[in-house]
Amino acid sequence: MPVFNMAGCRTDCVEKPFSIGFQKFGRFVGRHPWWFFICPLVISTALGTGFYFLEDMEANNIEDQFTPVNGPAKLERKFVEENFPLNNSVYSNQRLYTMGEFASFIAVSRDPNIFTDGAIKEILRLDKKVREIKLSRGHEQLTYEGLCARKSNKCIPNKILDIMNHYGSNIDQTELTFPFFRFGFTTIFLGYSVGGVNVSSSVIKSAKAIRLFYCLKEGNRSTTDLWLNEFLKVFPSNQSLNFITVTHSTSLSRQVEFEANTRDVIPLFSITYVIAIVFSIVSCLRFDCVRNKVWVATFGVLSAGLAVLSAFGMMLHIGVPFVMTVANSPFLILGIGVDDMFILISCWQQTNVHARVEDRLADTYKEAAISITITTLTDVLAFYIGLMTPFRSVQSFCLYTSTAILFCFLYSITFFGAFLVLNGRRENSNKHWLTCKEVPEDCPVGRSKWYDLCCVGGAYDRHTGAEEVQPMNQFFKKHYGPFLVKPWTKVCVILLYAVYLSISIYGCFQIQEGIDLRNLAADDSYVNRYYDDEKAYFYEYGPNIMVIIRGEFAYWEEKNMLDLESCVEDFKNLSFIEKDIFTSWLKSYKYYGHHTNLNLSVENVFKTNLSSFLRSYSDFKQDVNFTNNSIRASRFFIQTVNITTALDEMNMLNNLRDTARRCSVPLLVYHPVFIYHDQYAVIVSNTVQNISVTTAVMLLISLLLIPNPLCCLWVTFSIASVIVGVTGFMALWDVNLDTISMIILVVCIGFSVDFSAHISYAFVSNKKPTANEKAVEALFHLGYPILQGALSTILGVIVLSASKNYIFRTFFKIMFLVIFFGLFHGITFIPVFLTFFDFCSSNAGNVSPQEKRALENQAMTNCQPKNIQEKAIDHDKQIYDNHTFLPDNQQLFPTQPCPSVWTLTVNTHHTQSGQMCMASTVPMFRVDSQTYEVQMYTASNDAVTVNCNQNLGSGEHHCVIGNNQPPVLQECNAPVINCSDSADPVP
Repeated sequence: MPVFNMAGCRTDCVEKPFSIGFQKFGRFVGRHPWWFFICPLVISTALGTGFYFLEDMEANNIEDQFTPVNGPAKLERKFVEENFPLNNSVYSNQRLYTMGEFASFIAVSRDPNIFTDGAIKEILRLDKKVREIKLSRGHEQLTYEGLCARKSNKCIPNKILDIMNHYGSNIDQTELTFPFFRFGFTTIFLGYSVGGVNVSSSVIKSAKAIRLFYCLKEGNRSTTDLWLNEFLKVFPSNQSLNFITVTHSTSLSRQVEFEANTRDVIPLFSITYVIAIVFSIVSCLRFDCVRNKVWVATFGVLSAGLAVLSAFGMMLHIGVPFVMTVANSPFLILGIGVDDMFILISCWQQTNVHARVEDRLADTYKEAAISITITTLTDVLAFYIGLMTPFRSVQSFCLYTSTAILFCFLYSITFFGAFLVLNGRRENSNKHWLTCKEVPEDCPVGRSKWYDLCCVGGAYDRHTGAEEVQPMNQFFKKHYGPFLVKPWTKVCVILLYAVYLSISIYGCFQIQEGIDLRNLAADDSYVNRYYDDEKAYFYEYGPNIMVIIRGEFAYWEEKNMLDLESCVEDFKNLSFIEKDIFTSWLKSYKYYGHHTNLNLSVENVFKTNLSSFLRSYSDFKQDVNFTNNSIRASRFFIQTVNITTALDEMNMLNNLRDTARRCSVPLLVYHPVFIYHDQYAVIVSNTVQNISVTTAVMLLISLLLIPNPLCCLWVTFSIASVIVGVTGFMALWDVNLDTISMIILVVCIGFSVDFSAHISYAFVSNKKPTANEKAVEALFHLGYPILQGALSTILGVIVLSASKNYIFRTFFKIMFLVIFFGLFHGITFIPVFLTFFDFCSSNAGNVSPQEKRALENQAMTNCQPKNIQEKAIDHDKQIYDNHTFLPDNQQLFPTQPCPSVWTLTVNTHHTQSGQMCMASTVPMFRVDSQTYEVQMYTASNDAVTVNCNQNLGSGEHHCVIGNNQPPVLQECNAPVINCSDSADPVP
């Protein structure tokens, strides 16, 4: 693979002082651990008192939280409310500017046709039970008759019941026309009452369902709520019904069921917390009773819990509304906190176990500071940018979550860091993790393996002084890392990424927009069963839309009338508009004028006769704001059809508004449901805006804190790639782009940075000479912590998949995609892509590291005495592994030129240092395991051997002289020279 070398491209002007600052802070925490351990506990307790105000701060009004603030429909509703006030004495459902107060049930026939004698009798019996509902409030008796919406001093009837009562058992033989039926002197619209119809020449041959509405008066919410709750008790089950099944709902049901969802999440969080603790303990478990990190893992999870307690309590004290979406936040915070814990533990384990605990914590903070700071800043800023969205539910979620992430970071470097120090003191005393009694480092002779496992501990790497490397870290270094950097593996990774990207882009074009309001209730809610029947049998006729003429308009002028009629035709020509269902006061007024010989093209005649016309037609009186002899506004109605999906709703709203905008007459369109449909107008633009701004901010933070500009571009690439993947696959997983998924897409950015920043920073920070070695080393140090963090986050949200609520399940689905794709980028895609560009390496010499290792291995294997035991071989390898060769320009022997001089540094406890003069830049030598002689081989068939039989702990310097000929392996019988007799030590 080609490698582009860009030495000297580090930009650590921010990163270096930041690391030093954290190092000093870590030392300070290490010296005063109890203060930093106790203070977070006290702060959390004080702030946690804010939960006392939780009930007062709950804000779960669906319209307020899940619709855009200052959305167009809210402004339109305000205009309608001001110009067309409600008249409770002349109730008209289509003229309401709200959804109204009502109860409803749908009766579905068990047979193909509901117009049978048995089904009709059961429907009439249910209707009677509803009308007979009575309840007391103090001395007041509440009945349907007293609360119902009225017209002509009568409760609004269900016309289909009048028809069934009139025809009785002969109704199945009556020719009922659909959707309009002439009943007496009136024409009844059956589109909302009869569903699942089978029609032949406009005559109903069979119908599957009947829907009844019970409308209540507006403006008396406290009493109507009592009646509506009593209504729900009428339908406990369908067991007593033989011919029909019934589903029911009220105008309150959606809101009540939505608020009930908060009870669903409380036990789930308890389960999640237990899972997080168990996973953290298991992943940090050691078979060393001293180095065991059980308590460290437990207190790491406790740190995240304290962060949630403090942040939520503080927000409740301040008065920030608590929306149900915020209940998702603790699951997320738990994952983030445990992720930071794993990074800190990983860095702690790489420090010297014999160093003072404050120095160990200082070194831990120095190494981990940038990684956890980058992830914290990116997550927090991503959520704060989410405050720009016009949805209050998103704003509340972002405020609570960003504050909790800040507390999580603060407690990680104070409370958790302090506990690392306290635990480190126990380890330094070689005390048991459970009993806190001192245990031996080595197993006494004669003791069992169980005793060795349970009562012996304190092992560490004798060469590095750090804790022993865990098996999973070794897996990343010895197996996964080398496998990943093989050329053919890289080709497979690139192909895999191409497949991933292709599927993701395809999925992005399949995305659906908007939240289905039925999803706000639990899956097993009676509301959803009602919505299912409604969608199955009453999908044909949608909302009846108001088209409003704003401001004063000269209705009597011929040109204006032509313009208005042209606009009306434009509306009727829309594919989802029923042309034959059109309600207009102006059309009726013209008909009235024609039959009364009125010249309505004259302003005075038009205005003078309008009042008498409106008195005769009380419904139309609500459609004209005729004040002070001036028409300030008026409206007509058009009927929509076949609006079944979120896409249909979005297209309907956009096309209606576009048609009104194109009209030369000042028009606006409105229906109460548009309040909820407004999300379609802003959801995509706001999501793109948030993602763009957040990505730009993430890039800036990465540029400041990651000491390599081009690596920051890889971080940005990772963000874009994960966002495309999550968006595409969530569409294929039946998740819409709505307020819930928009929140998680913002989270997606922060987590994308988490994984890519960790691995990119580790890549550019290590000193390995080649890109492949850098990638392997980065995976060695951070592959396992990243994997732990990802698994902990997934485990933190996996219980939400069992929730009965759409919001929590959606949160799980998208978080799973974010973590899975982020992890795959972090430990697969990004390491491979980074190897293509070795940004910050410098030339290590004329001989490639691969050639150097090959020659060294050859020398080690070809010059071994036959009688060396297996233990001696291992010891030789340890001595060899701990030698590093550095060029030295000093001359050991003035009388003999030495073109290549190397310094041999020995890091074991046997020798301190040594020097050798080599004929080649690649030394070839043998270390005798018993005499510790270092023998060098040259082409002249003589080798100079250093006799190392002196005092190995005295710090003597030893050297080897050779010539410039190419090295050739010889037999190990070279003469021995004591360098201490022929040369002064070289410092």
